[in-house]
Amino acid sequence: MNSKTTIRPAREDHLPAILQLWQEAEVTPPSVTDSMEGLRSLIAEPNAILLVATIDGHVVGSVIGGWDGWRGNIYRLAVAPAHRRKAIARQLVKEVSSALFKKGALRLSALLEHEHTWAVSFWESIRELGYQRDPKFIRYIADRRSRKVR
Repeated sequence: MNSKTTIRPAREDHLPAILQLWQEAEVTPPSVTDSMEGLRSLIAEPNAILLVATIDGHVVGSVIGGWDGWRGNIYRLAVAPAHRRKAIARQLVKEVSSALFKKGALRLSALLEHEHTWAVSFWESIRELGYQRDPKFIRYIADRRSRKVR
């Protein structure tokens, strides 16, 4: 049987599988946002996009698109290890990029970790989709747990 990959917006019943996928795919160490509450908030936000890739109803990939009214950002692109190298990540990037451009984004950026060389290789491989490495930026973050200003 030949199974087809379907890309769709995430539903609440997908959320446990997405959290599990992120662990299996080792996308990044768990953070304060990796929770059912965080994902529920994300799918309720009209300017956010959480897409899943499913095969036979099982979540095998995900990506987050954020839209701040100015730029689009792509986060947490993940594909289950057993389903890699089947163009699922490429499909997810195409779909989330299209959705962000439709919202009005003029530029998109993707965040990834330096030590994830496989992620860097993937983004280098999709230059035909318009993505190129931006050497100008360094990222700083704060979360509620480390924030000094309340």
